[in-house]
Amino acid sequence: MNLKKFSVISFALLTLSGCQSNLQREHVEINDSNSPLHLMKPEYPVMYGETTLDSISSDIDRIYTYLDRVTPMALEERGSQTAVTDLNKIDTNTIFKKGDFRLISYEWGVTYGAMLRASETMQNPKYAAYTYNRLEFIGKVLPYFQKLESKKSGYRSPVHSVLQPHALDDAGAMCAAMIKAQRSKVLGADIKSIAANYVDYILNKEFRLKDGTLARNRPQPNTLWLDDLYMSLPALAQMSQFTGDNKYMDEAIKQFWLFADKMFVVEKGLYRHGWVEGMEPHPAFHWARANGWALLTKVELLNVLPNEHEARPRLLAQFKKHVAGLAPLQHGTGFWHQLLDRNDSYLETSATAIYAYCIARGINAGWLDAKAYGPMVLQAWNAVHSKINKEGQVEGTCVGTGMGFDPAFYYYRPVNKFAAHGYGPVIMAAAEVYQLIKNNKYVINDSSIQF
Repeated sequence: MNLKKFSVISFALLTLSGCQSNLQREHVEINDSNSPLHLMKPEYPVMYGETTLDSISSDIDRIYTYLDRVTPMALEERGSQTAVTDLNKIDTNTIFKKGDFRLISYEWGVTYGAMLRASETMQNPKYAAYTYNRLEFIGKVLPYFQKLESKKSGYRSPVHSVLQPHALDDAGAMCAAMIKAQRSKVLGADIKSIAANYVDYILNKEFRLKDGTLARNRPQPNTLWLDDLYMSLPALAQMSQFTGDNKYMDEAIKQFWLFADKMFVVEKGLYRHGWVEGMEPHPAFHWARANGWALLTKVELLNVLPNEHEARPRLLAQFKKHVAGLAPLQHGTGFWHQLLDRNDSYLETSATAIYAYCIARGINAGWLDAKAYGPMVLQAWNAVHSKINKEGQVEGTCVGTGMGFDPAFYYYRPVNKFAAHGYGPVIMAAAEVYQLIKNNKYVINDSSIQF
């Protein structure tokens, strides 16, 4: 929009304001003949068209300050809470000092990766340092706990899930974050052996269907969880790039289509949350966060897949189909619903943040049209922004969720500001939307956001 158009709109808004003031003083009702009604300011429940780089920076900094305070890197004695500073004194009563969140979980693997992306786009090293410091701490104490576990039969240390992962939740997100951190900086603690252990679990120890699809035996035998796309494939993709061995990427692509062929509902452009072998007819509940993990997996693969790779065109087409399926389901506030196609289910923060990140990333990478998708991304971020409280906590996030085959299960899952699932996605969204509006200026044209 040129300066002349801005001047016309500014003059019109001033005129409307002046008309309203004069009419209010005269107690005359505003109507079509005495005021330009199309320039009246709507009463948006979530801010509209006011997003700035400074506001995003402030949001992410507030979250960082909170998380840095409530995720300490320290050891203590169970019960007495006496600090353990000499690693040689680690024993079976030694635990991680408790904060609001665990340092080792798939949710925090997402957060570690998000901090790296925030540092990259916002040019602030303290966000990456958050990740480096905690991963180095884990790597530093690991050998001491490993020695204890080898000596004490049945003992499970605070790093047991690193030493002996028993689910994809244990392995994928943490592994991907560790490799990203190692690739961006030489960590003080070598994580190569940790990453190799995680990947070995994914490739060789996780349960599979007869056709090779990574699966679980809960809540039903031979069950696929859409979440497991993210809990496995980004780690394999990162390992492929880290080692230069294509076998990891080949397996990631193979697994993606094994999942998608069973779980993508073509007519809706959405994924079902779960799929159980032999269940007929099969319910399709389009849980928002699981669809987020699927969309995020595609982004993670596309981020590292070479442009000339034969699998790229089909994967990119699937990414676009998924985005096209999500777009018309966005609520007027900018959020998406807990069950995407059930408009009476509640509006959920973590999924909205994942979609904001993924679609913004699609625009920034040149996969999606900014004119078509930029406004919805900006409003999705504005919605998420409204859930960041003054303490830097993220509200409105659905707690950890298993799999159900009835709507009530999803409708009434609790939300909580201590649900760790919200923090990584919100940081990622902030980082990517920051880059979006830094590189693609938006304007308000005839009262609406335009890129």
